[in-house]
Amino acid sequence: MAEDPIDLIRLEGEGNSVILRIAGEVERKRPTESESESEAEAGACSLAGEFLVDTPFVRGSLKTWLSPEDLRQWQHALDSLDAGQDIAWCEGQRIPWLYIELDDDDDRCQVTIKDHSMSLTTVAVTVPLVDAWFDDAYRRLDLVWKTWPMTED
Repeated sequence: MAEDPIDLIRLEGEGNSVILRIAGEVERKRPTESESESEAEAGACSLAGEFLVDTPFVRGSLKTWLSPEDLRQWQHALDSLDAGQDIAWCEGQRIPWLYIELDDDDDRCQVTIKDHSMSLTTVAVTVPLVDAWFDDAYRRLDLVWKTWPMTED
């Protein structure tokens, strides 16, 4: 039975939203003749996901996948963000990069998603970021781990 999707990241408000929706575990596979072993490893022990961006000006989606290490890095990124630091999550990796920059003047942040490999597009969205968001973000991460307890091979 397939699990319902879970929004690992959900930043929204003022008509804008950035969501990273996790759809489920990707089946493990062996590399085919047309793909390298590293391409096949990206599908091994991974979660299929999709970034969803919606504003009055732009709307789009971008498929991605996450490894157990990516989830651990998200935990560290959340800790840094909660401590008042800007974050860069997955920068330099194979999946889309996510940046969150805090606005010092109010409870808002700028969220930037950079697709460096497929569309070569970068989108920046401003959304509210209130203290209550952090409890929800940690709860969402825990729910992903409990729903799909991945392990590294």
